[in-house]
Amino acid sequence: MTASVPSTSYKRHAGPHIGVVACVFVGLFIVGLFPVTAFGGKPYFPGPAESLDTIAAFFQARPSAVLLCAFFQFGAAIPLGLFTASAVSQLRFLGVRAAGPNIALFGGFATAFTMITASSVLWTMTYPGIAQAGPLLQALYRFAFALGGPGFSVPFGLLIAGISVSAGLARLLPKWLAIVGVVIAAIGELSWLQIVFPKLLPLIPLTRFPGFIWLIIAGFALPRAIKTSEAMNRIET
Repeated sequence: MTASVPSTSYKRHAGPHIGVVACVFVGLFIVGLFPVTAFGGKPYFPGPAESLDTIAAFFQARPSAVLLCAFFQFGAAIPLGLFTASAVSQLRFLGVRAAGPNIALFGGFATAFTMITASSVLWTMTYPGIAQAGPLLQALYRFAFALGGPGFSVPFGLLIAGISVSAGLARLLPKWLAIVGVVIAAIGELSWLQIVFPKLLPLIPLTRFPGFIWLIIAGFALPRAIKTSEAMNRIET
């Protein structure tokens, strides 16, 4: 008599490890900040409330630093797009059929697009004569800030919300990690108010940098395999 005994095997998601991709994204982004912050020397990147004279002085004195920043920020957008596509594919592979992955897809691709556009504007600002043209420089600077400020934090919050809510409800992420993700995502959406309330500027870095850490942790925590039971082992009696 032959009896079939179910055995458990694992089917792995066919795609890059999103934890590693998240590390590459964050690494490139952070490296891009060094040339234009205090770590790279003075003057450093002016805040949105600075005068035109301060903004012009920075771009006239440090075009090479701005170019390096634009280079790395542009490059960082690519692994962010890859992370988004792979994370959404992985959630669907794990059986998530809710709207969350689609929300994450929109948020992640929108963030990558704004990063590419913002870095392209910064690149434009490094060309000779632009920093000396006051009104044009100010317009480009405000546009770049809009893209890199709320233009980044709002869709980035949607990326985190789409992953944290859908993976949390499906118990694919630890409860605490899903809750932290929801909080970061909420801050990201509230950063939209910075457009009319400039004093809410801190909401943007409060979304960005905790969000970077969350993305890496979630990337390594999200399962990459599912169990499949097969009646392939046979015992002869």
